[in-house]
Amino acid sequence: MTAEEHKKLGIDLFNTTWDLIDKSDRSEAEAFQMIHAAHASAWHWIKAGGSALNEVRSQWQISRVYAILGMGESALKHGQRSLALCQTNDIGDFDLAFGYEAVARAYALLGNDAAKAENKQAALAACEAIAKAEDRTYAEGEINSIV
Repeated sequence: MTAEEHKKLGIDLFNTTWDLIDKSDRSEAEAFQMIHAAHASAWHWIKAGGSALNEVRSQWQISRVYAILGMGESALKHGQRSLALCQTNDIGDFDLAFGYEAVARAYALLGNDAAKAENKQAALAACEAIAKAEDRTYAEGEINSIV
């Protein structure tokens, strides 16, 4: 399989995962499909020679999938990976804010209010550096949805 074929599959599976994330009446089978699609997308991006940014976004998406499904430990693991990749590779803007958001959301699921608050605050602070106003507004809304 060529790098281009891996890239196309990575994109297609990322979008499939989004479709399942957005589905309000997801079945248990679709929940498992969502997990598999998110992981497969990340794997194909790696095989395509994707950038650190691709991995940041893949790890964030995997974290969100697990958060939606109430699987806090898995959400935290992948959220922390997304955030660490942002920090290691000087990736800021939207992605850094969402790295902190993923970690805060996972801690909320795990009932760690102090860590949730710390990461939620860091996420909101990171929003100040988001270049596009509409991206900043969207990120702030997602971060403020964490309870």
